[in-house]
Amino acid sequence: MTYTPVNGRRIGMLTPSSNTVLEPYTSAMFASFGDTASAHFGRFRVVEISMSEASQSQFTLEPILEAAERLAEAEPALICWNGTSASWLGLEKDHALCAAITERTGVPSTSTILAYDALFRKMNVKRLGVVTPYIEDIETRMIANYASQGIEVVSAARLDDKGNYSFATYPPEQVGALVEQVAEAQPDAIAIVCTNFRGAPVAPRIEEATGIPVLDSVSVTAAHCLREVGLDPARVTGWGSVFQRV
Repeated sequence: MTYTPVNGRRIGMLTPSSNTVLEPYTSAMFASFGDTASAHFGRFRVVEISMSEASQSQFTLEPILEAAERLAEAEPALICWNGTSASWLGLEKDHALCAAITERTGVPSTSTILAYDALFRKMNVKRLGVVTPYIEDIETRMIANYASQGIEVVSAARLDDKGNYSFATYPPEQVGALVEQVAEAQPDAIAIVCTNFRGAPVAPRIEEATGIPVLDSVSVTAAHCLREVGLDPARVTGWGSVFQRV
């Protein structure tokens, strides 16, 4: 079955259960569209980010597909996995997941990391700075995955936290300090990789100060989804240049 929204363009977001950032930020980003676009959220269990067996089992297919089915009942134009696990598990994970979501629900599907991939290609990013709250093992795998895509991570900063819920407790100023640290290497762009991290509010200030695009995960996802449903992301202001770049 293929769903066609009738009152505006609804976007379904699959959300880690312990995430408290992406819903309010995304809703604020969509506010300028009024009834033309809206975001709707479905959760599945994610409470730890590490390479442990318990952590990796959180990203098995069936719980995500069940959450996607519930989102599909709201008849969205698009379903997005609003999370960054493919940054360390590999792009193929999200390609396979999105294909499975569409097969199960009949709704087109995308993800945060597929949005990043499209944006990096469009911007021709070759030298990347990366900021995360994650532990070293996750960061190392991310750097290797970017290398396989032809992108060199020239500077990275992390907080060595694996909590997921706790990622949201760091204030924007602390995230911004990590971004400023990474900016010293003068990368083509800086990716703040985590959808439960408060990087979006500081992006405009740091971009203005450094001239370097700051690509926050929540912002990248929102901008990509708006474009995918035929809306102009440039209508979103105050959250960084990504909305003019997708």
